Amino acid sequence: MSKAELLRKFYEDVWVKNNLEAIDLYFAPNTEAGGIIPEMSFGPDEFRELIYAVRNLLGDIDVELPVVIENGEWAAAMITARATRADNGAPVEVTGQTMARFEGDKLIEAYNQFDYVSLFEQLEQLPADTLPICMTGQRLAWA
Repeated sequence: MSKAELLRKFYEDVWVKNNLEAIDLYFAPNTEAGGIIPEMSFGPDEFRELIYAVRNLLGDIDVELPVVIENGEWAAAMITARATRADNGAPVEVTGQTMARFEGDKLIEAYNQFDYVSLFEQLEQLPADTLPICMTGQRLAWA
């Protein structure tokens, strides 16, 4: 199986089908995924906790990888995830990218970036237009 196919299958099995046991099929025991939350890296156990947390916020998730580029052990992809809010069923869409290195059929290292500002705006946990507001130098304030 190509690295692109492995990456697509990982997102399908783990994120779309919500099969947390599949993480062990894809991750080597010492896999570290960075970029999900700045200054933190995620091994298999932390990744399960991340998925659990996201699943508490969102309903069914559909993931599309419209562009995947392979180079040796590496696969890089653009990602679009579409879901619904768990609390009211409103649609949510978030984009991101991943770069993943494989050893055989196991993911051994990954670097991720997702538009969390947009996600949390859509979940109404941040105000609409958070980024443009912050670009003006204004601060977000909570009462």
